[in-house]
This record gives sequence, structure tokens and C-alpha cells, in this order.
Amino acid sequence: MTTTATTATNVTGGIWLLEDTPPGTVFTPERLTDEHRLMDQTAEEFATKEVMANHDQLETKDWDLARRLFRRSGELGLMATDVPEAYGGLELDKASSVVVGSRIGQCGSFGSSFGAQTGLTILPLVCFGTEVQKQRYLGKLVSGEWVGAYCLSESGSGSDALGAKARATRQDDGSYVLSGEKMWITNGGFADLFVVFAKVDGEQFTAFLVERDYPGLSTGKEEHKMGLHGSSTTPVILQEVRVPADNLLGDVGKGHKVAFNTLNYGRFKLAVAANGSARVAIGEAARYAADRHQFGRPIASFGAIRHKLGEMLVRAFAVESMIYRTTGLLDGALFDHDSADPTLLRQALEELAIECSILKIAGSEMIDYVLDENVQIHGGNGFVKDYPAERHYRDARVNRIFEGTNEINRLLIPGTLIRRALKGGLPLIAAARKLQDEIMAPPSLPELSDEPLDDQRHAVSAFKKASVMLLGLAMQRYGEKLTDEQEILSWAADIIIDTFAADSAVARAAQASTEAPNTAALQRDAACVYVNDATTRIDAAARSALAAMFEGDDLRLNLAALRRLLKVTPVNTVTMRRRLAEAVVDRAGYMLS
Repeated sequence: MTTTATTATNVTGGIWLLEDTPPGTVFTPERLTDEHRLMDQTAEEFATKEVMANHDQLETKDWDLARRLFRRSGELGLMATDVPEAYGGLELDKASSVVVGSRIGQCGSFGSSFGAQTGLTILPLVCFGTEVQKQRYLGKLVSGEWVGAYCLSESGSGSDALGAKARATRQDDGSYVLSGEKMWITNGGFADLFVVFAKVDGEQFTAFLVERDYPGLSTGKEEHKMGLHGSSTTPVILQEVRVPADNLLGDVGKGHKVAFNTLNYGRFKLAVAANGSARVAIGEAARYAADRHQFGRPIASFGAIRHKLGEMLVRAFAVESMIYRTTGLLDGALFDHDSADPTLLRQALEELAIECSILKIAGSEMIDYVLDENVQIHGGNGFVKDYPAERHYRDARVNRIFEGTNEINRLLIPGTLIRRALKGGLPLIAAARKLQDEIMAPPSLPELSDEPLDDQRHAVSAFKKASVMLLGLAMQRYGEKLTDEQEILSWAADIIIDTFAADSAVARAAQASTEAPNTAALQRDAACVYVNDATTRIDAAARSALAAMFEGDDLRLNLAALRRLLKVTPVNTVTMRRRLAEAVVDRAGYMLS
């Protein structure tokens, strides 16, 4: 197995919230190898010359073309990165999957189809399939001969996946008969293999592998969607479909393990695709701003446009930093493991559920911001189909719904942290008690330093403490009923997301002096702007949450504690954004990796 990791690493999801990030320990895109860059080049050429060159035809719902593109990506090995060599894969590290996913994610409709194949069909087979199932199906999927689809959602159970109504009835010969209807299935119109979730005897949530030619399986009409017109999205109808016992995926009643670990990886890869799309859109916006003249000047010279370009870059940089940091955690957890045994991969994906949900939210909301500003910079031209800005905008909107809505993921982040704390897997409660003692103690003068990013490191430390303070108070205030306080959980999630993003951006920028000297100053600007603005967002979210939990003297006491924690000196973000905007215009695109 090719990997960037050099040693095996024990991974504890969310532990960064309770600890300082040691210098030099975060994996960054600057650490990609020559092999990764060759894979990136292959994926970029395929995306540009073969997919996007045919995108208009793909949007006519030419599924023969889609299948040819699947086979071509199979020939290039682009769907094989996560698969062991024994089943026709390349057995590469997750960094390889990221560079491929970032490039194919730029392809809009085909990127969605590709993600359903690699992240939602191939991955559950790798993680949960039997030896027979892997031998039977993985080679066909990796080569692009077969196309896969993931059938979880139903019309009445979108976010509530475990509330599915599809049934699987046991037969005397060990087979199962499936009945029900799945909705919004990507690749549904032409897939050959479906990962279907149904309840055995109406109770035990279970996953099955269902082939297209099994009698009783059919697909409905193509959905008329806002975007992604070049990807197939249909209902999948199951009418007494007999599935052999050998096609049970995982164990009866353990379908949630298959579903949620698959979704964890899907959330991670969605952010990867969003990052790839952001790089393209930033380049489009920069080139247009340089060429478009108003009042006798290129609009790229105006402060309002520079602000937009700079902020687009800052947000993309933060998400990219989180992506590669999480990639390093995954590869560290999987270093030198037996590829025939998927246990470690399943454990790593489950352990990093918090980071995957953070990336899903941050990535989907970052790309919405970037693409909205891309349309705005294009002005009227951004609203018509003559320019790609319009298509990018509508294609991306579904990302906040895919892989569990952002609302559901916002509840998962603090919920998972609290559940692990109560089970003793994460020392959150002890950290909250220690912080309470610190807040009650006399204030100490901060150590002054002229080191680059030192103020930002102190700010990130304050963000972590604000997160722990809010979680601790919420647990103390509501106990088991905290799950009913979705507004408070959502504010807590926003604070935690900004904290992970700021921590990752600052850590990466600090390493850039040695890893990326040519862009080190720009990375510092991006990190400083992100931390500056995150301070305001975190303060607002925390104040709102505290006001919802307390009143009177209790509220005033906790607001005073928050003010004591969030003493962050502002920076001149105007100058920094202008430098970033000038660099992106000069280089006609994203230039921080």
C-alpha cells in the first residue's frame, strides 16, 4: 500500500479540541509526493479533456456517454485508489483518493456520479463485503464495466435513515425478498449494482447487494432537478425482489454500521469535491475580474471585488487545510495495515465521524459562498448559461442536502463529542471542569511574542476553550434532554467547525515557511483573516447560546467568562485580503497549493 504516512498513528476523533496542535504535525498539500502529483495530473487531464469537453452532451442525459466516461476513468485507475490490488485496485493511500476526488469533483454532474460509484458503492464493499462479494463485484466497479448506486433515502425518511419502510422478508432457503421504494438515487437510471437498505422482518435495518437484472427491480423516471442535469437521479422500485443470501452486505440488523461509515467517507469526499470546484471558480472569477473593465479600470482593481476574491481564497484555504489534516489522520491510522482486513478502515472512519461532519458542512457552505460570489463578480453574465458560473451555482446547491443535511450534521458534531465524553472515550468533562477552575482564578498576563502567527495560536486556544465551556454548560444545564435543544447544539457546532478550521489553517500556515516558502506569506494572510473573522462568529454564536440557557446574574457571569476567553486582537483584514486578491489575479487562479 502506497502511503504518505511513515508510522502508524492512534487516532482519537475530536481530541484536537482539548489539546494544542504540536508544530509540524499536520499533513498538508505541500507534503504530496511526486506520485500524488502524477495522479493529480492524470485526473486533471481526464476531467478537462474528456469530461468537461463533453459536458453539454452529458446534460442531455446521454447515459451511453456516461458509461464510456466510467470505463475510461477505470482504464486510468481513477476509481481504484481505495481498493486492494487483490480485487483489481491500486491500493493507494487516502491522499491519492483526495487528489483524484478534487479533480473529478470539478466536473459537476459526472463528479456526482463518480462519487456515488467510488464513495458510496465501492467503499461499503471494501469495508463490509465478503471475500466472494469482493471478488464478484469490485473488479467490475473499479474498471467501470459496472456502475453502482447507493439506495438509502426514501420519500418519508430522508434524514431519518433508520426510519426506512423498505422491507426484507426471510425465505426458507436463506434468501430475502425486498419490497419498497428508494428515492433520489444517483446513477439510478443506468446502475448495474445497488446497495439497498431494508428492514428484515420490518425491524432489523440491513444492507443488501442487488443486481439490476434481479426480477422485480425497476427504476422510475428521471427527476427534473435544479442542477446536476448530467447525472441520473431516479426512484428505485423494489417489487418482491428475491436477493440471494450471499448478497447480504454485513450482518443482519447492522445496516446502520454500513450506512453511517459509508456516509462518513462520503461526507469527507464531498468536501474534497467542493474544494476542487472552488479552485476552478476562483480561477474563473479572477480571470473575469482582470478582463472586465468598468469606469475605465479592470474591476479586479476595485476594493469591493478584491474583498470578494480575498474572502473566496481564505475560505477555500481553510477547508483545504482541514481536508488534508484529516487525510493525514486517516493515512496515519491505516499505515502498514493488512489491506485484506478492513477492520482498521472501518474503525478509522467511525472514529473520525466528527471531522467528516465538520468537513461536509464547511465544504458545502464554502462552495456555496464561493460560487455565489463568482456569479456576483460576473454580474449579468453570471446569470446566463453563456458562462459556467451559472451552472456551477445550481449544481452545488444540493451539497448541503447530500450525505445527510447540514442541519443533521450540525447535531451530530456536538452529539458525538458528548456521547464519547460520557462513555469515557474523550476527556471532555475533565477539560470543562479544569476550564471552570481557570476562569475562576485570577487572570494572568499573556506571554508576549513576536513570532509569526503567535497571536493566532492564542486565539485558536481561546476558541477551543469557548467550545469546551459551552458544551460543559449545556451538558450541566440540560443533561439527557440536551438532544432536544437543537438551536444550542447548532451554535455549538458552528463554534467547533470554526475552531477546527482556524486550528488547521494556522497549523498549515506555520509549516509553510519550510514546506511552501513561495506562498508562506500568503498562507499567513489567509490564516490571519480566517481567525480574525472566526472570532466574531464564535462570539456571536456563544452569546446566543448562553442567552438561550441563562438569564439574569447567571447570564452576566457566563458572558463575562466568555469575554475573558475571547480576548483576540483584530488584524487589518483589508490589507491582507487585498494581497490575496492581487496574488490570485496575478496567477489567474488558486495558488496556495
